[in-house]
Amino acid sequence: MATTVAIVADRIAWEERRLVEAAPGLGLTMEWINDESLCLGHPGAPALAGYDALLLRSRSYTRGGLIATLAEESGCRTINTARAINLCENKAVLRTALRAAGVPVPEFRLVLSRADFARALADFTVPVVLKPVYGGMGKRVALIRDADAAHSVYDYVEDLGHAFEQACLVEPFLAGGASTRCLVVGDELVGAAEFTSGGDDWRNNAALGNTTRPAADVYEVTKVVDGVLDVLGPGIYGIDLFHTPDGFIVNEVNHAPGFRAVAEATGVNVAAAIGRHLREVLS
Repeated sequence: MATTVAIVADRIAWEERRLVEAAPGLGLTMEWINDESLCLGHPGAPALAGYDALLLRSRSYTRGGLIATLAEESGCRTINTARAINLCENKAVLRTALRAAGVPVPEFRLVLSRADFARALADFTVPVVLKPVYGGMGKRVALIRDADAAHSVYDYVEDLGHAFEQACLVEPFLAGGASTRCLVVGDELVGAAEFTSGGDDWRNNAALGNTTRPAADVYEVTKVVDGVLDVLGPGIYGIDLFHTPDGFIVNEVNHAPGFRAVAEATGVNVAAAIGRHLREVLS
């Protein structure tokens, strides 16, 4: 009898289609559940009945951790774990946990008010990067090159309606033009690619259409990845690294990573690797 896994996501994109296509050859059945239709919170979680595990791929800034937490309380197996997802969804909490474990991360300041923002500008020299604590795919990330314009940029943050949207990080701008996305499945680095910003956009992010190539220094990458896994535990992650003169540092970790760019740059069948991992953990 095939193992049945629910892909919990807001939509079926390229990655989810590859997972569904790869599943039968690995003895799996994968079905999509809209992450807006679960209504969790009561014992037994009937919406999840019949599934051996949930593969959380929600692209929301908050849904994944909430769903995983309640699903685990109902006795469902979640991949990734609720703990790992909750850490990944909050950049400030994740960086603090990694730093406490000795994993290198960028220096940053948590900004919850204009007073915080002014202090961060005093601590760092422009250019600096302003980014949301909750968010991804390069959205609402601003490079502030001019101190005179900084507070005008922050006006837009103050105008956001929700407190969780206003929570930001300020960090020094690490110029260099490239970052490395590492795809981890289980406790194995299955692929790593360098993203280089193109055109007039300074951000390195596959979702923005940056150019990619296989990563060269896999040995050094693996050492940093192992440190991240010591904190989060095995799972399926996209770990984004910055290059610095002192080595790689962890920018963020995505608990529901897009993997098309890495798969195409490296030739690795990431969907099959994920399917094999699911078979292993559920056997």
